[in-house]
Amino acid sequence: MQITILIPGEMRGKGRARFSARGGFARAYTDQKTVTAENWVRCCAADMAPDAPLEGPVSLDMEIGVAVPRSWPKKRQAAALAGEVKPTTKPDIDNAVKLIADALNGVIWRDDRQIWNLTVRKVYQAAPRTLLCVTA
Repeated sequence: MQITILIPGEMRGKGRARFSARGGFARAYTDQKTVTAENWVRCCAADMAPDAPLEGPVSLDMEIGVAVPRSWPKKRQAAALAGEVKPTTKPDIDNAVKLIADALNGVIWRDDRQIWNLTVRKVYQAAPRTLLCVTA
């Protein structure tokens, strides 16, 4: 079984846990930008989700498309779109993987620990988007 999910827009990485000591008790919470990004990923995946979350090992192939900076000269933009210039900008790949893996828990797979194979790449594209291919 193969599931392809398209997530339009810029991807972001999962933020660090925040801590609050309000009322004398320390508690950890997730920042609002991360919560919003995880909800967007879930929303994009909902149409492609199986009736029940996948069981067993899954393979995840992920391509993060980042926009070419408009301030670059046209020649450099063309080189970036041709794959000659590699993106070294945000989001960090590991943080983006963590955000997507956590967001799809209970939607596509039961838990992200089921991912046994992971391929991730960042590429320049005309419009930012993330493409996921889940294979069970």
